[in-house]
Amino acid sequence: MSGLEQLWAGWRHEYVAAATQAEREGDPGRCVFCTIAASGDPSPDNGIVHRGQRCFAVLNAYPYASGHLLVLPVRHEEELEGLSDQESTELWDTTKDALGALRRAYAPEGMNLGANFGRAAGAGIPRHLHLHVVPRWAGDTNFMTTVGGVRVLPEPLTVAWQKLRAAWRSGGR
Repeated sequence: MSGLEQLWAGWRHEYVAAATQAEREGDPGRCVFCTIAASGDPSPDNGIVHRGQRCFAVLNAYPYASGHLLVLPVRHEEELEGLSDQESTELWDTTKDALGALRRAYAPEGMNLGANFGRAAGAGIPRHLHLHVVPRWAGDTNFMTTVGGVRVLPEPLTVAWQKLRAAWRSGGR
């Protein structure tokens, strides 16, 4: 079996299982993103790096790389087409700002921007749309990911939050 035939991310099981259970129960009040959105102003405790009127950016609690951000609407919405014009505009403006903050904070060699709509597309939380903004570097997948099935992140989320919050403020609109 080659490495492309299997992707193991056992570290995400508890997170995805809880999200899946809340999804099955159909309670948007239990949505992890709605809970974060209601948690107040940006802080290291809630991981919110930027809060706008309709959208916000938050650190991914289970990052693929240091600085991995999620950009999402405050309102619980599953589909991109369900956003109002104002939400859509702010979502893309916030995403552009996230890219700039990541460039200033981390100087990555590349970026991934992605969205998974629906469980079948790979969304861990399919009922609250979110965009992934991930800084990348040549060779950032090393033997630990390949052989051990784990990622080694060089900094805690609180340090990533501090870097990104400062970078966001330095280049914001």
